[in-house]
Amino acid sequence: MLLISLFLTTLFLSYSNGANDNFKGVVTLFCSRTSSYQTAILWGTLTTFAGAVAATFLASTLIKNFSGKGLVPDAIANAPEFHIAVAIAAGLTVLIATLMGFPISTTHSLTGAIVGAGLVAIGLKVNFAALGTSFILPLLLSPIIAIPLGAVIYTLSKYINSKWNLSVNQKMIDTCHFISAGVISFARGLNDTPKIFSLILIIEYFSIQGGMITMAIAMALGGLLNSQKVAVTMSEKITSMNHTQGLSANIVTGVLVIAASRFGLPVSTTHVSVGSIFGVGLIGQKSNIRVFYQILLSWILTLPTAAIISGITYRLLQG
Repeated sequence: MLLISLFLTTLFLSYSNGANDNFKGVVTLFCSRTSSYQTAILWGTLTTFAGAVAATFLASTLIKNFSGKGLVPDAIANAPEFHIAVAIAAGLTVLIATLMGFPISTTHSLTGAIVGAGLVAIGLKVNFAALGTSFILPLLLSPIIAIPLGAVIYTLSKYINSKWNLSVNQKMIDTCHFISAGVISFARGLNDTPKIFSLILIIEYFSIQGGMITMAIAMALGGLLNSQKVAVTMSEKITSMNHTQGLSANIVTGVLVIAASRFGLPVSTTHVSVGSIFGVGLIGQKSNIRVFYQILLSWILTLPTAAIISGITYRLLQG
């Protein structure tokens, strides 16, 4: 019964993840009016699914990181109650943010949930050194790197265009824009799917391939059915942008997320994507600082919210 509950709660987390995250890779397509919302979300869903399939072969390090091993003793990390508490807490945190229109990090939610259940299980014996090195540091660095890099890439493209007076082929830019959005969504599927799948790793009936594809299907449904509010926030409230700005932001996001997946670093696609969009908007002096601060506050609240829900859930499951 516990294993069935674990499977269902992990599907719930996957659905919540898709609802909050699937549009993030293609947000600049809609924001710059390169495509309609429907075209953007379908493209994002398809390429995210492809990334999830690729993750079965390329992202084994992240599966280990998010199983809880290394942060708490293996006996606790392998317990179904621990994984159920993490899945429920992370899923609820992400879903609440989605319904409010805030793009938050599933990675951050999972990290908070693991810590919350771990604190209830073993108190201050949680391996905080491993937490800082493998989880917190990459999450903090994500927007810090993405904001200036987004600004630099767009500034560089403007400089090259003005220096050599290059003629702009709009069709080529739009094609590159679609490709870059697909790369980001692919990278998100590659980076997020193993983190979620790690929660059901203790269910022996699942192969890695079958489990990840099941999670990917739930993510796709979440994106198709419940991503509208997050789409409005990211496309219309952070900044307005043209085609070149959108492409610049996508290049930064795609490169950073793929590099992180390759080296097993659990960066947040959300933090990188929002950071690069905000950085590009700063150059055009169109970024909405107030909205960015609201999003930043939601990021700060993500970890303690997930930790509290997870701790309470784990205690209840212990009975």
